[in-house]
Amino acid sequence: MKWNLDTSHSAADFAVKHLMISTVKGRFSKFDGKGETNPDGTLASVEMTLDVGSIDTNEPRRDEHLRSPDFFDAAAHPKMTFRSRRIDQKGADVTIAGDLTIRGTTRPVTLRGEFTGPSKDPWGNERAALAVNTKINRKEWGLTWNQVLEAGGVAVGDEVRISVEVEAVAVKAEVPVAA
Repeated sequence: MKWNLDTSHSAADFAVKHLMISTVKGRFSKFDGKGETNPDGTLASVEMTLDVGSIDTNEPRRDEHLRSPDFFDAAAHPKMTFRSRRIDQKGADVTIAGDLTIRGTTRPVTLRGEFTGPSKDPWGNERAALAVNTKINRKEWGLTWNQVLEAGGVAVGDEVRISVEVEAVAVKAEVPVAA
């Protein structure tokens, strides 16, 4: 079965250390995705595309800096993508190995979490949900900008925690028109 992301019931969030003492959280407000399930209802594939220009950390000046060539370089690399390569599922527990592309650099990542569904919504649509997390080192994707602090340490942590929670709606099969 094929699935399309319901972006109004989905989120793509991240968190990174700031000044080595606190955590800044943000999200991408524009994204899209699709997936497929096997006949037994287990997850078969996942794809997601995020609009880098939609980054939102609740601080407009920081968001502009993150869109700049110092970080995501949104003008040259407007999209971030994830594509699954292998999925292991036991019950609701799921591990997804795939390729994450940021700034034109593609590297493998592993997402872990839960796949729930499918189930019918009140309007007769089939729905499913996926909630996964991972950690990456931002420098591996060319996000290397930083500032050394007077007391030691750096302004931006290297480790980025990523959390994605999505709801998807089954694509209804088109009925062929008789000639």
